[in-house]
Amino acid sequence: MTTGTPTDRLTAYLARLGLDAAPAPDAQGLAKLQAAQRRSIAFENLDVRLGRPILIDGDSVFEKLVTRRRGGYCFEQNRLFADMLGAIGLPARPLLARVVLGAPAGEIMPRTHVLLLLEIDGQPWVADAGFGGSFVPPLPLRDGAEAATPDGASHRLRRIGLPGDLGGEWLLERAGPPASTDGRSADSEDWQPQYAFHLNPVAPVDLEQCNHWTSTRPASRFTTLHIVSIVLPDGFAALTERSLSVARGSVRESRDMTSPEEYRATLADLFDLTLAAEDVAALPLFAQPSH
Repeated sequence: MTTGTPTDRLTAYLARLGLDAAPAPDAQGLAKLQAAQRRSIAFENLDVRLGRPILIDGDSVFEKLVTRRRGGYCFEQNRLFADMLGAIGLPARPLLARVVLGAPAGEIMPRTHVLLLLEIDGQPWVADAGFGGSFVPPLPLRDGAEAATPDGASHRLRRIGLPGDLGGEWLLERAGPPASTDGRSADSEDWQPQYAFHLNPVAPVDLEQCNHWTSTRPASRFTTLHIVSIVLPDGFAALTERSLSVARGSVRESRDMTSPEEYRATLADLFDLTLAAEDVAALPLFAQPSH
């Protein structure tokens, strides 16, 4: 299990992100740290597909994502991000969200996503290092707040309800190139809803329950698909099942993985993920049909 002082952990985390020093605890520092994590630590659910439990306590997450240089999904990514934000002087608390990207119109989705709420100079902000669909930048929690990202997209917040409304109090939207997403975006650059959330306090047991549901429920996105994505300096790379899509600026390339060896090499070269050959072979993606 991971050991070391908080200072040691912060140093190791910054090294994992390729940063020489911790950024300042301000809006620019928040954006720099989040971008560095999204570009260095892949979003992925491969342990779910290997039948391994997803642990979201601070020690387990640090050991997996930093020490072992693996990736993770939102409950892991934002636990690590929250711990490291606290270490640089920006304490954050979790919020739960309903992902509406790609959902049927009018259907109430479960709260299977976590993001973070923090305060900078007396102003509330939301930050998210764990959304696998695209690169979501930090935003001040203000109706109409908007921010652009290097992939040519914009994100904005809209207040859509009252506290406690079932459909959410706030909605995050994205407009921009569909290429720099994980493929769930409609083929349009118009504003599209991503997820809705409220500001209610979230207890650790709430996160444990949502994480367990997300990682074990039959027929869910995370228990039926192999999902990997990472933010690029000017784009986005997504690997869903055997289909790879890489967007850099206005150029998008796609191809299919044809073998476990190619899949494993792509994980290492593009997503900085090292999986043992036996783990890749054990993924249901490459399981041989029984006779």
